[in-house]
Amino acid sequence: MAKKHPKRPRDINQAAKLVIDIASGQVDETEPTPEQQGKNPAAVALGRLGGLKGGVVRAARLTVKQKTEIGRKAAAARWKKADE
Repeated sequence: MAKKHPKRPRDINQAAKLVIDIASGQVDETEPTPEQQGKNPAAVALGRLGGLKGGVVRAARLTVKQKTEIGRKAAAARWKKADE
């Protein structure tokens, strides 16, 4: 499995050095591709297709009553977290 890019440091001096290293090309800042991560590109493409259309298709199939109920449940969950 490919190594991920380094974690961003919290120390301002280390962060400045990382910026200089990236700018000078000493550190690669790009995200690893699915192939570099050991994933099958065809499977990644299929999963992305389903993820892109999933929410739109679900929303189109819901009735107004179902959408309202989902919204009420979400609002209750948000307010419950704020109260605790």
